[in-house]
Amino acid sequence: MLLTGSVAAVSKPEPKKPEFSKPEPRMHRLVLPINSDDPTTMRALISTALNLPRYYRERNEPFEIEVVAYNAGVHMLRADTSPVKDLLRMVRGLTPDIRFVVCEATKLGMERAEGHPLVLLDHVDLVPNGPGRIIELQEAGWSYIRS
Repeated sequence: MLLTGSVAAVSKPEPKKPEFSKPEPRMHRLVLPINSDDPTTMRALISTALNLPRYYRERNEPFEIEVVAYNAGVHMLRADTSPVKDLLRMVRGLTPDIRFVVCEATKLGMERAEGHPLVLLDHVDLVPNGPGRIIELQEAGWSYIRS
């Protein structure tokens, strides 16, 4: 059979190109323990707490830190004995995604030994047990760096 005239062209739809969307950046989470009253160790931790968020901000990747103070490290977050309280105020201003927590068991022991309630720096939370908190965060996928 011979077809004459115009035949409507039937076009197949073009195959869909795969859509590649950039995946959501992975949330980076870091727990930093402090169990020493040594100012040099505290400053090293603060340096890490300042530099890592900057690194991830430059990559547009979210990042959060939790500093867990226990044993002698509680001095870092005490209003009366912290040798780095001015640095911590600066950190709080530059890195809002950082949480500071104190081991309540250590705090209670210090209060018993010293005979008075401890006053912590502003924006410091309590957790029942510092090492237990570190373990929980690691089990939840948080990274751990020892300063």
